[in-house]
Amino acid sequence: MLFKNQYYYFVAGLPDFEFDSMKLPFTVEEFREMLNDVLKSSDKKLLDNYFLIRDNDNLLHFLKNKEANFELLGKLTPEDIANTVSKVKENIPIKEKSIPPYFEDYIKRWLGEENPHEGGKLWEDLLTSLYMDYGMRVKNTLMSGWFELNLNIGNILTAIYARKYQLPVAKFIVGNNRVAKIIRENANARDFGLSLELEYFDALQRISEEEDIYERERRIDKFRWEWLEDNTVFDYFNVEYIFAYLCKLQILERWVSLNAEEGEQIFRDLINNLKNETKIPDKY
Repeated sequence: MLFKNQYYYFVAGLPDFEFDSMKLPFTVEEFREMLNDVLKSSDKKLLDNYFLIRDNDNLLHFLKNKEANFELLGKLTPEDIANTVSKVKENIPIKEKSIPPYFEDYIKRWLGEENPHEGGKLWEDLLTSLYMDYGMRVKNTLMSGWFELNLNIGNILTAIYARKYQLPVAKFIVGNNRVAKIIRENANARDFGLSLELEYFDALQRISEEEDIYERERRIDKFRWEWLEDNTVFDYFNVEYIFAYLCKLQILERWVSLNAEEGEQIFRDLINNLKNETKIPDKY
């Protein structure tokens, strides 16, 4: 059995919180700063993969506007991203290990488009797809499973809503895992071919039928929360426990700051984005 680092004193001192808690023990940013002082280098590198989503945002903002503000939770500096884009433009291989490998692919696709800004949210979806595919290859079962869970949730709900609003289902599915491929191949099937393939498809379908949009978002996050608990039953002081704690903290942080009106807007934005997307980037 592979030895795992144990963080007895750190984990023992972490405050408890529940899904329905009304107050944060600390922010995600504050928790990350705590982790930087505690984690072994191998575990810190693992968790850095989780925060790549912040670097994704920074990359996309930079490509759209070089003067855009940077998300502080990203691990890459503005100079890192600017240098990476510059190297790709000059066809210089990216050798820095700090740069996720999918960045080069994404930047090439962006630069290869005549009018990339017309791609709208599809560019975000493409970056998400590359990120999720990368995350599922992380050498940690819990973390790779978390990436795949969120990819599946997003794709299943997107497929359901796309069908509801008579939009082409396959166009909006991201990633290349088994579930994404099944949905694309069975876009016209009642269950997208997933009832016998994915144990939680029925649960997500029931959640999608919730008419109250705020409550629906709550139930989706509660589903994620319960998945984390089910998959860390025997993890107490290791990086898996810490990772699950981090994910739960981020869920709680979202709901402490989110009200019902903002929950409604999330859904409206999703539908408007689906309806307005008409251009798909090449090779997507």
